[in-house]
Formats: sequence, C-alpha cells, structure tokens
Amino acid sequence: MSGTGTGIRLHAPAPGWEHEADVVVVGSGVAGLTVALRCAAQGARVTVVTKARLDDGSTRWAQGGIAAALGEGDTPEQHLDDTLVAGAGLCDEEAVRTLVTEGPDAVRRLIATGAQFDTSEATGEILLTREGGHHRRRIAHAGGDATGAEISRALIEAVRAARIEFIENALVLDLLTDAEGRAAGVTLHVMGEGQRDGVGAVRAGAVVLATGGMGQVFSATTNPAVSTGDGVALALRAGAEVSDLEFVQFHPTVLFLGPDAEGQQPLVSEAVRGEGAYLVDADGVRFMQGQHELAELAPRDIVAKGIMRRMQETGAEHMYLDGRHFGAQMWEHRFPTILAACRANGIDPVTQPVPVAPAAHYASGGVRTDLHGRTTVPGLYACGEVACTGVHGANRLASNSLLEGLVFAERIAADIAEHPAAPGPAVFPEPGRSPLLPSEARFAIQRTMTRGAGVLRSERSLEGAAEALSRMYADAEELLERDGKTAEPCVETWEATNLCLVARVLVEAARRREETRGCHWREDRPERDDAHWRRHIVVHLPSGGAGLPAAPTSLTIRTTPTADFPTTRPRTEPQR
Repeated sequence: MSGTGTGIRLHAPAPGWEHEADVVVVGSGVAGLTVALRCAAQGARVTVVTKARLDDGSTRWAQGGIAAALGEGDTPEQHLDDTLVAGAGLCDEEAVRTLVTEGPDAVRRLIATGAQFDTSEATGEILLTREGGHHRRRIAHAGGDATGAEISRALIEAVRAARIEFIENALVLDLLTDAEGRAAGVTLHVMGEGQRDGVGAVRAGAVVLATGGMGQVFSATTNPAVSTGDGVALALRAGAEVSDLEFVQFHPTVLFLGPDAEGQQPLVSEAVRGEGAYLVDADGVRFMQGQHELAELAPRDIVAKGIMRRMQETGAEHMYLDGRHFGAQMWEHRFPTILAACRANGIDPVTQPVPVAPAAHYASGGVRTDLHGRTTVPGLYACGEVACTGVHGANRLASNSLLEGLVFAERIAADIAEHPAAPGPAVFPEPGRSPLLPSEARFAIQRTMTRGAGVLRSERSLEGAAEALSRMYADAEELLERDGKTAEPCVETWEATNLCLVARVLVEAARRREETRGCHWREDRPERDDAHWRRHIVVHLPSGGAGLPAAPTSLTIRTTPTADFPTTRPRTEPQR
C-alpha cells in the first residue's frame, strides 16, 4: 500500500459497522460545529463525531470571551500587534492577519446563528472587556462569564435545526486512507449506541479534526476529562506533521484546591483581572507591578512566570487574586460561574482573596495546517486547539482561541466546497504490533509530565520525564513480545496510549528548544535566543515506526531554518 500515512494503528477490533458521509467532523466545540454548519449549508452530507455529549468539549468551559476588533477606535491592526507580541516572535503574520481581519464578520455571523452576547442596556451595543495582553477592550462575553456555554448552546441548536447527523459517546481511533494515502474516513468506538456499538467506521471524502486539546497529559488542568490529545495522536499515526507542541500555555489563575488536586480544576477567568482584580501574595503585596507595563494584564506566560517566581521566593503553594473591592453585585452579575465555583469550594470572593496557581490550559502547538486548515495528509483538515495554524506562536493571546475556531472553520468549509474530494476505497491495514498501555498509566503519565515538563522545565527534568515515559512503553512492549499480550482494548487504554504518544512528542520538542520563549520556560536556559531558536520544531512519526516512540530516534524531528511558518505540502514517503 502506498501513501502519506505511516500505517500505525491503535490495537482495536475490526470495524463491525459502517456509515457514509461527505464530511466527517471529529469534535463538537466551536470549531467542529462551525465547520459542520457551513459544510451542510453548502449541501454536503455531514456527520459530527463527538467523544461525549455534544456540549461536553472545551468550548463550553470558556469563561472570558471572544476577541475581535468590534469596539469604537479599535482596529484589526491593533489586534494583530497585540497577538504578535504575545506570540513571542513565532506567530505567522499572515495567519494572524487572516484571523483579525476576518474575525469581526465571523463573530457577526455567529450572532446571526443565534449566539447572544451581553449588551449595554443604554445603547444595545455589545459590551467589551479587556484581558491579558490586550491594549483595548475587545472581548465580547455572554452571561457574564459563561461565553463558551452560550456559543455552544447556539451552535448545537443550529446543528439540530439543520438536521446534521451526529454520533455521541464516540472515541475516534484512527484515520482511514485510500490506496494513494488520501483521507477516506475514520475508525471509532461508540459506547452504547444501539446498532452503532463498539468499533465502526465512518467513510468520508474529507476528515476534519476538531478534537480540542491535550490538557489531561498533566495532573492539573482546566481542560475537561475528554481532552486526551486524541486528534494529535491520530494525526501522528497517520503520518501528519505536528508543530510547536512544547508551547503549552499554563493559565495563571486557576483555583487552587490543594497540592494533591488532580484532574479538571476551576478556571478563574482573565476577565476578572481585566475588570480590576489584582494579584497579591500572602502579605498583600502586588508583585506583578514593575514586572510588565500591563502588570496583572500582561500576556499569560509573563503572569504565570511572575506567580511561579513569587511562589519560589516565598515558599508558598499559591498566590491570591483579590477582587473584594468589586462588591457582591458585580461578582453575582459579571462572574456568576466563577463565584459559584469558588463558593462550592469554600471560598467567597466577595469577602476573601481567591487562592490561585497556574495549571495546564491550552496547547498553542498541534497538527500543522495552512491557512485553509489543510494538514500534510491530503483530505485531512484540523481546526481549533488541535491545530497549529501559526496564529498563536509561542503563547496564545487571551480569547483568540474561540475566534481562531470560527475563522479557520469557515475557511475549511470553503476549501472543502471548492475542492470536493473523491478518495478511493478505504484500505483497512492489518493491526500493528504496537502495544496498548494499561489504563493506570494515565495517572503515571500525568504525574511524570507535571513534575518534568510543567510550568518550569530544565534539561534534567525533561530527561527524567523522557526516561519515565520510555520505560512505560518499554514495559508494555516487553509484555507483548514475551507473552503476546497487551492491555485490553477499551476507551481507558486507548486514551492512555494517546496521552503517552503526545507526551513523548511534547517532551522531545521541549528538550530540543534550549531557550525560554513564550510559555516554554527552561530554568537552565532562562533567556530568549532569537539567533538560534526563532524557528519552529516539526515532528512526525516515520513510516514503519513504532506506534509509540520508545526513544527519540523513533521520531523524526526537524527545526525550520527560519521563523517562517512552513508550508503544508503533503508528505510523499511511502506507507508500509
């Protein structure tokens, strides 16, 4: 068989059922549902596959809002400037310009779809606020701090009204390709859907990954439990290139629930600081003043580093966010979600400063795409957090994520309509000999990554993480080779295996980047090094490689010669 993929597949039963579509969209956040709606409006048969329920992705957890130059006196050029500064020299300017110029109209189309943003009672105009890194008030919000929930509601209602088919409770497994290596659908496992139960296949001429992030690779994250890097792992196994995975943004202000807290943690939106709350230590000192011209509203990487430094200096486990001066009415009307989360954990922001610490929040890197969402595998697109469009560079600007999902989803739909695909019959390769990790490996991976590749990294910590991850895979491989056994195929083992793969790639990219830039902070390389490192790190799995990289040599890693974001010409090496 020839093509662009690697032929690597998760160990799983053969598909027991099939479904046909023109376009299959994997994921039901703002990116996936926007692609689905636009493609359906153009007459395509669309099937949306989502891992849990339609509204269980990361979009509904977005508190802050969506950034666009909608306010009087604001311009796309100013939005571009703020985005480029936050991206620390690695944004693709053409991609950013696309985002900020097409963004305002994309938001207006979202409103036309049914999303209702908060407006002024006096003027009826959309209320705008500020967040970190923005020099103007350009963040539109809904329900105070429930923007993502409102966007999700509006898009889901539109999808249902358009009678778009969707498959819930489905974990995508691998990409299907034809004999020429073009995407031809996906395999997936559905949990309890009647005839669609167990492993099946959706055949489609275009496959759109909109699977969200990989925050569950760390112990503490703002991401929901479903964010296990499935899209990035699928793309790697399919032979697609992944870029800049070392740039994981740690949100500075996540509600601190104790040193042993694991899993999804409550986010305390940047909009709280945008409205005037400030960071203090246990003595009430505002430590961000003097560190940046915007103080608490500096870009997220700077605020996260400021918090971590102060924690190191004082020996504290967390800092505080003080919004007591807001008063009860503002907390109740502007930040009802955050207020409820704090009170549910025994903290009242009206009368107490809120304990906060950084936690994994957003992957700025991902599956490499061009300005039309095309990856290096023909027919495979990526959009939203799973993608690396070049917009975010080394650090995402606050509230650009929802906008990126909107803008590039519309571009993907336009490209699919302009270039309808007609792949040949999907080829089902024989299952590989790559082992699955046991379900309990998930927790070992998370602790390893938090300890070795978290907010603070060093050559020593990353080397320890790399060795630990290699050992996990080597143990599973040894069991397979010796006894012919591997972990039982199921959602938990597939997720653990995906997490291990993306963790390995992240760690190896972080080891390669010997500098501090954006949200990649190397304690042993504290300075930004534009001469050597103002460039991108691109990774793919070579043909015939192991399903999980047991050693750095199992990955093909290259560094681009310049800061220019590389094109996405399809890979041409043969599939084995």
